Amino acid sequence: MIDVSICVDCTNTLGEGPVWDGAEQRLYWVDSMAPQIWRCAADGSDVRTWELPATIGSLALRQDGGAVVALETGLHFFDFATGALEPLHHPEAGKDNVRLNDGKVDSRGRFIVGSLDMTAILEPTTHEARRGTLYRLDTDLTLHTLDHRIANSNGPCWSPDSQVFYFTDSVDDTISCYDWDEASGTPANRRDFAKLEPASIPDGATVDAEGYLWSTLNGAFSGRGELRRFAPDGTLDRVVPLPSTKPTSLTFGGPDCDIVFVTTMSIPGQFPETPYDGRLLAVRGLGVKGLPGHRFGG
Repeated sequence: MIDVSICVDCTNTLGEGPVWDGAEQRLYWVDSMAPQIWRCAADGSDVRTWELPATIGSLALRQDGGAVVALETGLHFFDFATGALEPLHHPEAGKDNVRLNDGKVDSRGRFIVGSLDMTAILEPTTHEARRGTLYRLDTDLTLHTLDHRIANSNGPCWSPDSQVFYFTDSVDDTISCYDWDEASGTPANRRDFAKLEPASIPDGATVDAEGYLWSTLNGAFSGRGELRRFAPDGTLDRVVPLPSTKPTSLTFGGPDCDIVFVTTMSIPGQFPETPYDGRLLAVRGLGVKGLPGHRFGG
């Protein structure tokens, strides 16, 4: 039996970017608009929060402690003990309504992060006019551009063998995939992986130990909050309805990596609010496990 429960009774405005750390046995996630970093144990205990000075899109824990955070003001190191920020890069400086968004660490310890173009999200625009970009932050702290013309970067993740990179531009209701060169950290041959129905809003994503991709469908326009599991060939394998219409992202975690933690938002929309909106959810009983995550190597 699948069980969906509230893990942490938070009231996130825009919960995002959950990261399970096996070494600490703790889950980290962000409230993008608060802006805050959150942390808890698998059972929802030991809750901690850290305040930030600017909107945050995502974070990655570092091998030597602390985190890399993708803020509206750029990429920074963050010290959990002191709350101090150390600026690294501000690739979207000077671009109105463009900020960094979802990101994740690859198998070689590099941070892959994309930006979102609020103008392209709120107003119809051509593909060529989109100003979002996909970046790679290497362990030597150099920053490299991987792709252009993105509206809303979400769901970066990899196949278990690191040969395929998955990426979602939520505006297109499409999950894409690339061939991934693990040695160089370079994507190529972008193509559609799964084309969803209009207004589905695929958001955060992850890959399980069997190589299937899980995507969070935000029901802001459809009223249907779901997790969808796709086979490696892009065919729909499974749908898990959620009690909130506003899920945003997910990750596997827990001692056996078999709990799916789902972040949600509480931004008002056209559908009735639920007691689950803005909470951190835990989904148990799916019968599959996730893969260990990686820490940033720089």
